[in-house]
Amino acid sequence: MKLELKAGNVPLSTWAEVYRGASPALEPSCWDSIAASAASVARIVERGEPVYGINTGFGRLANIRIDAADLGMLQRNIVLSHAAGVGPATPAPVVRLMMGLKLASLAQGYSGVATETVQLLSAMLDRDLLPVVPAQGSVGASGDLAPLAHMSAAMIGIGQATVGDEVMSAAAGLARVGLEPLTLAPKEGLALLNGTQFSTAYALAGLFDAERVFQAALVTGALSTDAAKGSDTPFDPRIHALRRHPGQIDVAASLRALLTGSAIRESHRVGDDRIQDPYCLRCQPQVMGACLDTLRHAAVVLSTESNSVTDNPLVFADSDQALSGGNFHAEPVALAADMIALALCEIGSLAERRIAMLVDPALSGLPAFLTPKPGLNSGFMIPQVTAAALVAENKQRAHPASVDSIPTSANQEDHVSMAAHGARRLLEMSANVGNVVGIELLAAAQACDFHAPLTSSAKLEAVRALLRGRVPGLSDDRYFSIDIATAAGLVTTGALNDAVGSDVLPALQASM
Repeated sequence: MKLELKAGNVPLSTWAEVYRGASPALEPSCWDSIAASAASVARIVERGEPVYGINTGFGRLANIRIDAADLGMLQRNIVLSHAAGVGPATPAPVVRLMMGLKLASLAQGYSGVATETVQLLSAMLDRDLLPVVPAQGSVGASGDLAPLAHMSAAMIGIGQATVGDEVMSAAAGLARVGLEPLTLAPKEGLALLNGTQFSTAYALAGLFDAERVFQAALVTGALSTDAAKGSDTPFDPRIHALRRHPGQIDVAASLRALLTGSAIRESHRVGDDRIQDPYCLRCQPQVMGACLDTLRHAAVVLSTESNSVTDNPLVFADSDQALSGGNFHAEPVALAADMIALALCEIGSLAERRIAMLVDPALSGLPAFLTPKPGLNSGFMIPQVTAAALVAENKQRAHPASVDSIPTSANQEDHVSMAAHGARRLLEMSANVGNVVGIELLAAAQACDFHAPLTSSAKLEAVRALLRGRVPGLSDDRYFSIDIATAAGLVTTGALNDAVGSDVLPALQASM
């Protein structure tokens, strides 16, 4: 599927589709601006005045002039020298997103690259030729230099690339899909390397995954409320109107909608001697609402960043000026990634507390560890331990990355954002939360089985039916890992959310 990118005005929903496999294509109106920017660089070169990265060295070496005959070699050398990444390969969906982000940035016509360069990047995406990009090596300032250098190296036929699932040399990959390697012109290597596209791609991927697990945790939280025969009074809109936070108001509305029509709820509305539920049930709007507001703010920041031009220097074709600045500094991305990490940590933490409540008969009134024959069977004893382990791991990972800085390039680049690894951790954190929410789904559905013949709401019964179509109820102990993986898959693929309908689940923003 092809998606048109209007450079500088791409909604997050489009980036989400690129992340999930769609091919982006630039709208035709961008090509004049790209050509004008490249022509401006040619005039700057002809004038011969020193301009950073066009006819000078890089970083601390910016005071060294480069002869006109060596300007092409200068651009090739920056790609080769900066392709110094290490570690595991970046997942293909993130690489696709990074390339799409770079495409949209270059297309705005402030980077001084030729139309052929942009066309090659677009063609590689369209033909599923993806550079192999080591995930480690960026400090998130002066751009994501090492990762983007590996992307750029593939464009000149150096390094490795994948075509589909097959890994090969970049030169072979280009030939396989009918493309020629690029010869870099002045400014082009620097334009490709400079920018926040690697950090932003990882942060966006984390945001998209976080949205799914957040929404799924609302569903499982509502199911756990019924499983524990909890009250829906804490979700009364009058309570949340007084607190005023939009996320809290939206979460409470979602929980009310999910529980509407529950026979389980009606069965204990009168005569229940419990006055208040534990916080993991009662304070869902407050905790999850705060997470929603935090994720929404991160979405605004990353939406802006994804439409930004973040290389250096920036070329203004109307005046033939190349202005040096610091748009490559990924501090906005770093702070947004830290916010997403904190929200993910809290989503998982609250879900784990609900699991712990359900398996404890003193709190839930249900059979110990949700098994009909406790003692002979351990039931959900160890899945709760697994959830606790995952939550603890996420707590360790949630330490803010943006508070760190290590000067680089002989102190020329003396403050950096650490956005890259701050964003990179988010996918694993989201996967951890997906597993925790999957365990809660299993536990809450099992607990509701004990309330038969009473049923929950129509929406939550649809969720139970979805699960029971894949995982039967637990009578005697069995090999549990497969059940957890199946339930977590319903969470991370969005199937759980689809079962209740998007109309009752708050989104991070309308355009997503």
